[in-house]
Amino acid sequence: MKHTLQLRQSQHLMLTPQLQQAIKLLQLSTLEINQETARLLDENPFLEREDDSTNQTYSGNSSNDTPAPASTGESAEKEPEPRNGDSDWQEPSFSSSSSASPDDEDDGYAEVAADKPSMREHLLWQLNMSLMDARDKKIIALLIDALDDNGYLSQPLQEIFELLPPELDITLDDLETALVQLQYLDEPGIGARNLSECLALQLRAFPEDVPGRDLALALVGQHLDLLAARDFNKLKKALRCDDDALRCAQDLIVHLQPKPGAAFEHRAADYVVPDVLVERVNGVWRARLNPEAMPRLRINQVYANILQRRGETSQQEMAGQLQEARWFIKNLQQRFETILRVSQAIVERQRQFFEHGDIAMRPLVLREIAEQLELHESTISRVTTQKFMLTPRGIYEFKYFFGSGLATEAGGACSSTAIRALIKQLVSEEDGKHPLTDSRMSEILAQQGILVARRTVAKYREGMNILPVNLRKSL
Repeated sequence: MKHTLQLRQSQHLMLTPQLQQAIKLLQLSTLEINQETARLLDENPFLEREDDSTNQTYSGNSSNDTPAPASTGESAEKEPEPRNGDSDWQEPSFSSSSSASPDDEDDGYAEVAADKPSMREHLLWQLNMSLMDARDKKIIALLIDALDDNGYLSQPLQEIFELLPPELDITLDDLETALVQLQYLDEPGIGARNLSECLALQLRAFPEDVPGRDLALALVGQHLDLLAARDFNKLKKALRCDDDALRCAQDLIVHLQPKPGAAFEHRAADYVVPDVLVERVNGVWRARLNPEAMPRLRINQVYANILQRRGETSQQEMAGQLQEARWFIKNLQQRFETILRVSQAIVERQRQFFEHGDIAMRPLVLREIAEQLELHESTISRVTTQKFMLTPRGIYEFKYFFGSGLATEAGGACSSTAIRALIKQLVSEEDGKHPLTDSRMSEILAQQGILVARRTVAKYREGMNILPVNLRKSL
C-alpha cells in the first residue's frame, strides 16, 4: 500500500473557557448559582460582593427591566482584551440595588425551627413518664424499636419472640401484653399490625356517644374492602343501615390517620426563589428580574491595581484568577439578561393565562421562543429548566408554560394544560352520586369543540391524581 499525504479542510466548534462557563451558568438554578458564587468568592481573591453604598453597575445598564440583548453562550465570543494604562481604571460590576448581601449583619437572624422529637423519642418519653414497672417498660421499648416509619408493627410478635435471647426471660404473652400497652399510649393507631386495626384503635379512642362510632368500627373491622371500592349498596345491606348512618360513619373514617407515624416525619421545607417577577403595568403584562436572586459582585479593585502595576510574568496565576473573575461577572450578567428575554417572550405568548388561568393556556413549544429571540433551541431548554417566575397566580417553572396542543373543530389547537384544567373543572362540578366517566368527559369536551380521545382523558386524569369513576362515587 502506497503512503500519501493529503490536505483536508474541516470545521469544528471550539469552546473557550469563557464560553464553557457561560453555558454552565445558564443551566444552573438560583440555588446552584448561589453555591457557585460562594465557591468562587472563597477561591478567587479578585472577586468580592458589592457594598450597599456602591453605585457601579455592570456595563452601564441602569434598568433591570430592559437589559441590552445578550448572546446566550451558543456562539463563540471574543476574549476580554487586556487593559493597559492607568492604575485607577474601573472594573465592571454586576449588582442589584435592592439585593441584600448575605454578609450583612443587619439582615436579622434566620428563623430557627425548634427540634421536633422523632416518633421513637416521643414514645419513649411517654413510656418514661408512665407508672409502669421497669420490666414492662423495657419490653415495650423493644416493640417501639420494631415499629416502621408509619407507626405500624409489621413484624409478627412470634418472629420478635424467636429473636429474643432466652436469658431475657420474655414470653410471647409478655409481648402481647406490652403491645396492648403500647397501643394505648396517647398516640392512637401506633402499634397497629394492619390498616384495619389502626383505624379501629383510633375509633375506640373516641367517646362512646360519638354519632356513627359503632357503625364505623364494624365497617373498618369487617368491610374495609367494600368501603375502598365504594360499593355502598353492599355496605348498606351488610351493615343494615340507611344512607345517613353510612354517611356519618364514613365521615368519621375519612378523618382518621391511616399512617399515624407520619406526624413525626421531619421534612425540610422546600423554598423556591423566583428568578423573574411578572406584573401587570398599565394593562400590559411585564417580566422583570428578581433582585433577590441576583448576586451583587465586582472586581476587588485593590488587588487588580496591584497586579497591574507589578505586571510580572511570574504572576500568571493571579492574572488568570483576575480573568476568571471578569468572565464570571460578565457571564452572570449575560445569564440574567437571557433569562429575562425568554421570560418576557413567554409572558407575551401566554398573556391569556395571566388573565384567565390554566383554561386559557395556549400550545407552546421551545422552537417558537427560539425563533422569536433568534436563539438556539437548546439555549431555551437550558433557560427554562429549574427557573421560576412569580406571578399573581403563583410560582411556576418556566417549563410549565410549554405544552403540546390538540386539534379543535375550528381548525385551531388547545393546549394540554387547558384540557387538564377543563377535566379538573368537570370533575369538581360533577354529581357525586353519578360521576362522569372518561368517555362522557370526552363527549363533553367534543361538544365544546375540543377533540380528545377517551384514553387521552384517562391519561390526563391519572396524571392529576384524580380517581376513576367508581372511586369518586359518593352517597
